[in-house]
Amino acid sequence: MSFRKIELSKLVINRANDRHGELENETAAISWLFSNRETHMRNLAKDILQSRGVFDPPLVSPSDDTYIVYDGNRRTTCLKLISNPRRAPTVELQQFFKKLKDDWPGAIPEKIECQIERDRDRIDEILFRRHTGSQNGVGQSMWDDRMKSNFVTRSGRGSGINVADEIEKRLKEANKLPRRKIPRSNLNRLLSAEVFRNRIGISVSKGRFSYVRNADAALKAMERVAKDLASKKVVLGDIWDVEGKANYLDSLEKEGILPTASDAIDRPSFTPRPSPSPKPPRPSPASRPRKRETLIPQIDYGIAWPGRLQRHRAIWEELQFNLILEDHPNAISALFRVLLELSVENYIDVTKPTTVHANDKLSKKMLKVAEDLNSSSVIDAKYLSELKKAQHAEEIISVDTLHRYVHSPNFTPSPDHLRAIWDSIDEFLTHCLKA
Repeated sequence: MSFRKIELSKLVINRANDRHGELENETAAISWLFSNRETHMRNLAKDILQSRGVFDPPLVSPSDDTYIVYDGNRRTTCLKLISNPRRAPTVELQQFFKKLKDDWPGAIPEKIECQIERDRDRIDEILFRRHTGSQNGVGQSMWDDRMKSNFVTRSGRGSGINVADEIEKRLKEANKLPRRKIPRSNLNRLLSAEVFRNRIGISVSKGRFSYVRNADAALKAMERVAKDLASKKVVLGDIWDVEGKANYLDSLEKEGILPTASDAIDRPSFTPRPSPSPKPPRPSPASRPRKRETLIPQIDYGIAWPGRLQRHRAIWEELQFNLILEDHPNAISALFRVLLELSVENYIDVTKPTTVHANDKLSKKMLKVAEDLNSSSVIDAKYLSELKKAQHAEEIISVDTLHRYVHSPNFTPSPDHLRAIWDSIDEFLTHCLKA
């Protein structure tokens, strides 16, 4: 650990701050802070003016010739915008920061003292201990559940089990440990989310480590990952964010290292019939399951959200947590249609199927993407057949229905129909986002 004064121009607001997860760039991170914490940001900026600077040095780590801010992003942002109000995301905020700049006595500091840490593990330990209270925006803001989840997903901490320890134990038992020491923190980061763990054939659920693919195939994948990390062929910078992790695992998949569908764990073909038992009493009306209130069920779909899917994720979370079907059917129908189109376009942009043309209508693009997923054995022929129905206007569960919900003044969205449409295409839409 060291402290040093660093130029504001060399401090980069963290696009992967755990407050919001991965965004595209520094500008998007600054915009998020004001879209979601404007009152706190204004209070903090005024406090910085009154204090003539910041009391707590930002926590930073070197990256080439710049420094990424890991703690103190709000403080650093306020100082950057006081120094250069034009970087504020709205005209009103530009005027606000221009006034603060004019009111600053003397020269605005070009450098601020920072705490420099090169060890990413130590950075995460510091972050975990610091976020305890907000003080109405002047102090550090407490992390909410989503922010804590972002931290766990990025770092692999707090999942209830040390994945790296479990992998190392199994490799040792199979006599497949690399000669060099495995950097456990990097291995935990790489496999920080279930979607990444599943790709190498393992799972961590309810505090238990298990195989979801044939053990030999999973061990082959774990051995290669351990070897790449131990030899430093793959370093922390290669797997720091979602895209880096996905790109590395994609490269292993192309080499044939990762388990495939043929490595699925066999299940018994015969299940013994249980002994007869009295029929359970019929449930009372109060104990029957309630119809879900949101369009998207509040379950984990295993999507890793890279920065380029920033808007997709925002819409998804509104549909999964914020908007109630009975209260907001019009807003939900419009956002559902937007999410479907953005998801299909994401699959096309990433995989570039040759059959899709730019002037194809959404229903046609959807069909061609479904056929591409089927040809890649991602979805089966039965599900493809179901999706083909989405082309027909006479089907109540169709793309045309969503289109009319958005554009027709006489076509009223129905919560039940919206649920039915989601339930018919959720698998398809999820695959498009995972591309």
